[in-house]
Amino acid sequence: MALFSGVAAGCLDEPTGPTLVGGGRRALFIGNSYLYTMDIPGLVQALADSAGGDSIAVATVAFPDFALIDHWREGTARREIAKGGWEWVILQQGPSSVGTNRDSLRIWSKLFADFMTEGTPALFSAWPSSSRRGDFANAIESYRLAAVAVDGLFLPVASAWLAAWRFDANMQLYQDGLHPSAEGAYLSAATVYGALLGQSPLDLPDGVRTRGGLTVIIEPARAQLLRQAAAEALAQLR
Repeated sequence: MALFSGVAAGCLDEPTGPTLVGGGRRALFIGNSYLYTMDIPGLVQALADSAGGDSIAVATVAFPDFALIDHWREGTARREIAKGGWEWVILQQGPSSVGTNRDSLRIWSKLFADFMTEGTPALFSAWPSSSRRGDFANAIESYRLAAVAVDGLFLPVASAWLAAWRFDANMQLYQDGLHPSAEGAYLSAATVYGALLGQSPLDLPDGVRTRGGLTVIIEPARAQLLRQAAAEALAQLR
């Protein structure tokens, strides 16, 4: 069967509900369309299953254009946290590269972390839009500071995107200038998988199908570069 770089079927254009998918160590994702457009949580779960080690069960609370302050006020995310049993609660909003948004990210991350009675808060480092690629360093620093503020786990997704472009400047990580393409989603999920489980992403498969019906298949040479980019970003955490 021929494989094409970035083939994706079943792309999710609507926000997901907080249904638990899969079994194993439990991760709750809280964010916006960065997460649900290409079902990054579902890809994390599928990659973990494919690796044959620890499994990850995922649930997602994500709405269009939501920041953490919106989730706090809307309430669904807090109700899910209060149910308990989460090993990780993963927090994401926009890139938060400017001062006001950086402060908001840290403040609301702290409120969510303080609300948790178990598990580890984790910060999903969101990438800037394609028109603001100069903001990557500030966006990464914002999420790193927020992770430090909550004594949490930093998920170096935006750093992995930069590493991928160092390997291949023409790597198409954006779908529409903001949301991830199949390659961007695969890279993001491989990075989150490695950070949560402390495992190398280098031996992950070139393609997976999520339980929600999304299939992502990356051409082998490009998949290898993406896994190397994820591994490079993760190595910087040590």
